[in-house]
Amino acid sequence: MRHPKILTTLKEYDRQTFLADLIAGISVAMVALPLSLAIAIASGAGPEKGLITAIVGGLLISLFGGSRVQIGGPTGAFIVVVFSVIAEHGYDGLVLATFMAGIILLVAGYFRAGRLIALVPEAVVQGFTIGIGVIIATSQIKDFLGLTIDALPADFLEKVSALWAARDGVNVSALAVALLTLVLIVLLRRLAPRLPGLILAVAVGSFVALLMQAPVDTIFLRFGALPDTLPYPVIPQISFTRLSELLPSAIVIAFLAGIESLLSAMVADRMIGSKHRPNAELIAQGIANFGSALFGGLPATGAIARTAANISAGGKTPVAGIVHALTVLLVMMLAGPLVGLLAMPSLAALLIIAAWNMTEPHKWKAHLNAPASHRVLLLITLLLTVLVDLTVAIGTGVAIGLALKLRERNQTASDWSDPER
Repeated sequence: MRHPKILTTLKEYDRQTFLADLIAGISVAMVALPLSLAIAIASGAGPEKGLITAIVGGLLISLFGGSRVQIGGPTGAFIVVVFSVIAEHGYDGLVLATFMAGIILLVAGYFRAGRLIALVPEAVVQGFTIGIGVIIATSQIKDFLGLTIDALPADFLEKVSALWAARDGVNVSALAVALLTLVLIVLLRRLAPRLPGLILAVAVGSFVALLMQAPVDTIFLRFGALPDTLPYPVIPQISFTRLSELLPSAIVIAFLAGIESLLSAMVADRMIGSKHRPNAELIAQGIANFGSALFGGLPATGAIARTAANISAGGKTPVAGIVHALTVLLVMMLAGPLVGLLAMPSLAALLIIAAWNMTEPHKWKAHLNAPASHRVLLLITLLLTVLVDLTVAIGTGVAIGLALKLRERNQTASDWSDPER
């Protein structure tokens, strides 16, 4: 089925369900806000782009998606590809690539490609996810330590070299703020998991930096004042040359959006005992990326951490996702100056925690004990992601994985298992 889940859930909607969705939507917006800002900055874009994506992408995913509780917006999985597209083609190139990815996802959903996720080996997904986590964490060391580097190279090895060369310039104040934020995130998650620990930790770290008048960058100091309204939608400039140049990036964006959203929906199904509609979910991702591109935002997809937070906060239907998007919009309109005071080391600490979670350390032992083919495929995908390019990593990993499946075609059991994220 390709019908949005919201049409089903609203048939029996009542006041009690709305109150649950309202509370959950506001709660998850407090999780989405700092993450959206940090992801946009790490991607090489302005922080407002993350908010735009959470608002427009999050709203459209909830309106048209095939999951009851999916929360959409920018995610860490896109940081690597977005950064490289902006570096090579400029931000207008990213907008056009996202626009194209939206069309690809719409076509995939129309032709019922949602079930094809079973053809992607788990080792490939794990490999590029761990690789992305490594790249994100490395990219945040500069702000975590308060290093003065004009521009970090995009290449991983060159980036490590630049960070090592600047090691003597550690800003003790920035490091203290980052460590405080990191410790608070971990403690709040363990001691008070129902509280919006991410925004609280980032806010406390930023407040301490402000109180101490520490010499650390804030969003305002680095990027200027945030806008207090959404921009007008603009159709990106299209030419055959640009389309052909950006097609590989658009395919990767579409692949990541599809994989991430369907994985998130599968995890949500397990948590609430429901069943999502994969083709409706792909169509929603297409509409959301199309819409985000029109407003100049980043690629959007279902966000596993925010979806889990929505479920934990009591979200029942897609209305919670709509409330989440509208809450982020209200914060953007009414509290922009306060958001601008958030400290860059605090946001770096937040992303390093997110990167650590992406690597799923609780699965490392299982990977080591897995069959040799799984380990080799995971390692190849991981190394290609970190050292070469995400496009090459995904293409190579899927090709090798499908070859291994063909070799073992006499085995009827699938090697896929639902990821625990």
